[in-house]
Amino acid sequence: METLTPLALLEARPAAVQRYTIALARPQDLDRLPSIELAALTLFDGHGLDEIPAVVTGEAELRKAQETGHLWVALADDVPVGFARIKVIEASAVHLGELDVHPDHGRRGLGSTLVMAVCDWAAAKGHEAITLTTFRDIPWNMPFYASLGFTVVPPEALTLALASLVYEESRRGLDPALRVVMRRVLDARLSRAG
Repeated sequence: METLTPLALLEARPAAVQRYTIALARPQDLDRLPSIELAALTLFDGHGLDEIPAVVTGEAELRKAQETGHLWVALADDVPVGFARIKVIEASAVHLGELDVHPDHGRRGLGSTLVMAVCDWAAAKGHEAITLTTFRDIPWNMPFYASLGFTVVPPEALTLALASLVYEESRRGLDPALRVVMRRVLDARLSRAG
């Protein structure tokens, strides 16, 4: 008889019985994250972004984020199916460097819940804002973040840290004309709680 791995068991179960939780990533979660990131990249197929290299976040970067408490996972019955990774780029702001949910678990609010977990953490730590870069013209990308309270940062208002991130993205092959920087001001009441 074939023994099913935890992931195979997860895929074999109906979504209705899966329980999702958001938690700080554990060391044992890290091996699953690159496959989630690659699967999430397939959502961009057919949007004119075929020339973008399918580069996943490096193991060392994921490990560092996990060790510093800057990596959250969405778990389905204790198996990672999504994640959010941040970087502290300025004293007043953190940057959401990566948000991915496996398409098999999409449209269930996991992306929103991950973003809000990051926002709550950042506010509790005293940060004033959270920033991100995303695709300007993909119908479900920028509007998703706007629905969560993010607003566009015009190029002339970029801080040095954000301008450096945009430059690094362009060096990796992401056309700045297709990208937008967004920012969400955090609730000051939460920042005093941390």
